[in-house]
Amino acid sequence: MTDVDQERETQDAGATTRIETVDIMRIMEAIPHRYPFLLIDRMVDVELGQSAVGVKNVSVNEPFFQGHFPARPVMPGVLLIEAMAQTAATLVVLTLGAAFEGKLVYFMTIEGAKFRRPVGPGDQVRIHVEKERQRANVWKFRGVARVEGVSVAEATFSAMIMD
Repeated sequence: MTDVDQERETQDAGATTRIETVDIMRIMEAIPHRYPFLLIDRMVDVELGQSAVGVKNVSVNEPFFQGHFPARPVMPGVLLIEAMAQTAATLVVLTLGAAFEGKLVYFMTIEGAKFRRPVGPGDQVRIHVEKERQRANVWKFRGVARVEGVSVAEATFSAMIMD
């Protein structure tokens, strides 16, 4: 039995809906993304059905830095939005259970995206996502990416779970 299964059993008993940490192996069970496009390393402070924090440790070895930009490496803003989506997708799968593992989650909308400051090698990005609403297989989230507590990017987005 995995930690998530134990947490879900506790949730079913009504005691908690929280998971302290989700490691990379569990993330890879939940979503189909892989290197070089898996953009979260772990998750913390997961409240099933509500919110989570994804963690991305940005390394100089990231493949996108070869071209963006060699003299001044900057993580592309669209990848920060993608990291928000991967955090949200993992939260959804952890909430809904094993029957949804590996399903594809497609963006439907991205609204109000703002990029506040560059993210570069050595930064640890903490991606805070919070569910705004959910109807059937469509979920809407608000995401904020932070480095050392300072907002670097934010967006509201919705996605649909597909087979």
